[in-house]
Amino acid sequence: MHGLSRLGSGVNSTPSTSSSSSVSPPSSPRNRRSRNNKNSIITIGGGVERLGFAVISTVYRRRGVLLLAPLLYISVMLLYMGTVGFDSVVSRNGGNGDDLTRPGSLYRSPQVFEKLWPFMEAESNGSSSNLIMNVWTLKPRQSWKPCIHQTASHAELPKSNGFLIIEANGGLNQQRLSICDAVAVAGLLNATLVIPMFHFNSVWRDSSKFGDIFDEDFFIYALRNRVEIVRGLPEAVLQHFDHNISNIVNLRLKAWSSPTYYLQKVVPKIVELGAVRVAPFSNRLAHAVPPNIQGLRCLSNFEALRFSESIRMLAAKMVDRMVKNSSKSGGKYISVHLRFEEDMVAFSCCVYDGGEEEKREMDIARERSWRGKFRRRGRIIRPGANRRDGKCPLTPLEVGMMLRGMGFDNNTFIYVAAGKIYQAEKYMAPLKQMFPHLETKDTLASPEELAPFKGHSSRLAALDYTVCLHSEVFVSTQGGNFPHFLVGHRRYLYEGHAKTIKPDKRKLALLFDNPNIRWKDFKRQLQDMLRHSDVKGVETRKPSGSLYTYPMPDCMCKHADGRNDNGNTTGLS
Repeated sequence: MHGLSRLGSGVNSTPSTSSSSSVSPPSSPRNRRSRNNKNSIITIGGGVERLGFAVISTVYRRRGVLLLAPLLYISVMLLYMGTVGFDSVVSRNGGNGDDLTRPGSLYRSPQVFEKLWPFMEAESNGSSSNLIMNVWTLKPRQSWKPCIHQTASHAELPKSNGFLIIEANGGLNQQRLSICDAVAVAGLLNATLVIPMFHFNSVWRDSSKFGDIFDEDFFIYALRNRVEIVRGLPEAVLQHFDHNISNIVNLRLKAWSSPTYYLQKVVPKIVELGAVRVAPFSNRLAHAVPPNIQGLRCLSNFEALRFSESIRMLAAKMVDRMVKNSSKSGGKYISVHLRFEEDMVAFSCCVYDGGEEEKREMDIARERSWRGKFRRRGRIIRPGANRRDGKCPLTPLEVGMMLRGMGFDNNTFIYVAAGKIYQAEKYMAPLKQMFPHLETKDTLASPEELAPFKGHSSRLAALDYTVCLHSEVFVSTQGGNFPHFLVGHRRYLYEGHAKTIKPDKRKLALLFDNPNIRWKDFKRQLQDMLRHSDVKGVETRKPSGSLYTYPMPDCMCKHADGRNDNGNTTGLS
């Protein structure tokens, strides 16, 4: 008889059906044919199919050639497919329904910048220090405070049902998602969690293990009263599986599985076999789970899962340097998560101003990382539609124009968190022109300090994460796991306010595609966008939302007579 599950009495026996906002990187844009094309295909298809059936009917009357009927039908259908044509097309000239004359379809930000730059220069050296010290004007009536220990169980751990082994895949924050969900699942199943393994990803190319990125000892200690965690399987268990972990059954779990699914399907297996494996383990637990299990997510993400000592030490130095550099504005700075690496630009299928050279480089990049995915039959890519829909990564130029329009001038200190920027010399130049006090990890830390981290993208991302976490303003430009986790972590630190600018990229596409726009109108629209970010900074989790982005009310509780402290007072742990 196996140990009791810690699901609690609040479990609904009906599997959860809540949907979720994706925390994985967005899938590449696929565009449907226009209605006219669709109708024409149906018309052509109907005629060809009727012809095919007529031929087959005639053949059936002549039983001597009955065997030819299938061949004739296949031939007709192949003729039909050839007539319609299913080749993948990248629309660059307005064909295939991609109307490039519609506002917001083209990358004309350089022309807009050329017109507005004199006005930006005229407003330089103004009141940026005052703006960054008072950028968040929302004064909540009640503040939010962490209350994890009120939601996590303190009961003595019952006897374990067996060992849970998971493999985390993806980059830093996708790994973080898998780890925290694994802790929650282990608590739900009353299982012993083995320190998660990391899958070597062909895109991230980081061979780091758990202990290279996170503080393994602290992780085990912080969760000791909630979930049993071990560094490896005991010898007796290893012998049972011939010291070969691949002999342990790998369960293929449904994405966003409910607690009921785990109790009905996984508990019997783990009790029967003594150990089970789930690889890969990503997005395998529903957002909606009982409060005590949700509390395990909170505890693991916001308290137990801290970076390794080597990362924490260098990150603390980098934050201290940013604070000292921006001392004239109270030690407050802006951090920007800039997703304009070559692979991101290629994956977006957006067109910028690089002409044929850019097209060739993007085709090579797509083929290198996603072999054949973008050349499949039937795939039609519409760069103009992608831009209008806000799916294109913002260029450094566009980020700079947005911030200047919001009112930040050239005295503002900015930290850019990014990988290797695509054609950095070309695209970073205008951002540095608008904000000369610009830092990256490569300028903020010495080559000697960064040497142990080179070639390890997740460790480098951890440095970026920490510097962004402690900035007065964080700017999210493209979505993905990095901003999703960071925004939630900032809410956890700053009394529920994310202190984050999340621009409306559909509106930006219209602004940046209008070379005739006046500086006054440009500023007005962007300042409205900044105010909207302020209002949306304090937001509670909806049923379909993730507590990693929205920690209220699962991980935080309301406190009366709240205050809005904009200072960077939270220490690095």
